Amino acid sequence: MWDMQLVYIADYWELMEAKFEELIEGFITGKVGISESFISEQLSASLFENLMALKNDGHMATAGIGNALAKTNTVNIRTDRTSWLEAGTKNSAELEFLEIIERFIAYLNQTCYTGLNASEFHYALYEEGSFYGRHKDQFRNNNNRKYSMISYLNENWVESNGGQLVIHHEERSAQSILPMNCRTVFFQSEILEHEVLKANRSRMSVTGWLKRI
Repeated sequence: MWDMQLVYIADYWELMEAKFEELIEGFITGKVGISESFISEQLSASLFENLMALKNDGHMATAGIGNALAKTNTVNIRTDRTSWLEAGTKNSAELEFLEIIERFIAYLNQTCYTGLNASEFHYALYEEGSFYGRHKDQFRNNNNRKYSMISYLNENWVESNGGQLVIHHEERSAQSILPMNCRTVFFQSEILEHEVLKANRSRMSVTGWLKRI
């Protein structure tokens, strides 16, 4: 039985490495890596349940602009709500997600020499009518964030639901990405401006950054 569990674990991480490569290859060739199944449907469903519980308990805070040293609440720029994943969480879904991120960081450091050593992630909720204007994921007074990652938790999302992530490229037309369930997007935080178009239904994700501190 133990041998079978070890085989399953080895197979699981071999599959995840293929997804790591998928993100890296997309990033290298087009500055944006996309994996359609970076997180499993089961993990997505569990994270979705966590987010809904946080929302129902009033623990999703109105998001602001900037970090603790220079933070403002600007509803003209963004109207989403967030709740941070804590490093010491005991939640099994959050632990699984954070382990995947730790493994991805290790893989990036091994294969791409990125020198990453930290991460931070939060649940993000865009209720109907919410949006986030064009911006970069980098603070003016802190450049620790190196790569942005978004994993979506939205079943049966279609174009008319809105909420597209639009990434602006200098050398080509803007790239529009639907926030479909289990899809993950990966790009460089300080380079690409992006925005979230108005959502026509509740739009959920786990969003964060891979950092060098």
